[in-house]
Amino acid sequence: MDHSPGFLKLVEDAKSRVREISVEEALKKLEQGRAKLIDVREESEWAAGHARGAQHLGKGIIERDIEKKIPDRNAEIVLYCGGGFRSALTADVLQRMGYTNVASMAGGWRAWQEKSGPIERGS
Repeated sequence: MDHSPGFLKLVEDAKSRVREISVEEALKKLEQGRAKLIDVREESEWAAGHARGAQHLGKGIIERDIEKKIPDRNAEIVLYCGGGFRSALTADVLQRMGYTNVASMAGGWRAWQEKSGPIERGS
């Protein structure tokens, strides 16, 4: 994907404050029941396929709805998007909202599929 320089600068700035974890680390946390996996992609991306067990809170609404879905600000949350950029931006925002245990999954949905993470289709 061809991202604009301004967007990439914004993402790199967010990544300087955000913890990134690998797909393998995310899978381990999920298998142990330690983390909530949140897909921040658009509705159409989610419907086409998503990580099994993930909840959908798109980047456009997560700030509005996160406190209802996950009221515990210490809960372990792993965010993912298509490639790891939008999830890094979202993790940065959630940290500013007071969430203390947020990570962005490096490589996002593409990396999840490459590593054969379990998937679901539809809503």
